[in-house]
Amino acid sequence: MADLIVTEFISLDGVMEAPGGEPGYVHTGWAGPYMGEEQVELKFAQAQAVGSHLLGRVTYESFAAGWSGREGSFAERINSMPKYVVTGSPEEVTWTNSTALAGDPIAAVRELKEAESKSVLVVGSRTLVHSLLAAGLVDELQLMVIPVALGSGARLFPASEHKVELRLTESRRFANGVLENTYRVV
Repeated sequence: MADLIVTEFISLDGVMEAPGGEPGYVHTGWAGPYMGEEQVELKFAQAQAVGSHLLGRVTYESFAAGWSGREGSFAERINSMPKYVVTGSPEEVTWTNSTALAGDPIAAVRELKEAESKSVLVVGSRTLVHSLLAAGLVDELQLMVIPVALGSGARLFPASEHKVELRLTESRRFANGVLENTYRVV
């Protein structure tokens, strides 16, 4: 059974919305100024360590548009790896090695975890991540904490009566104040 690993850029106040410049958010692109060579190398290593990506439809569309035309080893990895898309949209998924997961998303992700031998990486995909956390399907969170408080925006952990217990397994501090914290879900 594969682990399901969620990796996110997150502000100090828990916002994960539009870190890379996605339209529609007042602080869009807030993670960019903190993305140096070390952070890019870490994200590349995370992509190399897993077998596939699991994406929600909105993140899939953004990634397909952003990565499909890029070159270099990071782009080659992202473009070539298997990608599973949780979507209710009737539009086809056409990005290289992409497969739409049909039916109930939680059941489909459970089946995917059972079928895969290497870890599955979820990037962005806020709505999907909220559902996966609520269903107890997330095994690990890799959070790149950016030293900025945004004050507004969609958060990684939605308001809920249910707590999520986490155990810190690794922490790395970068010279620019960014932290990479890895947590196992208890």
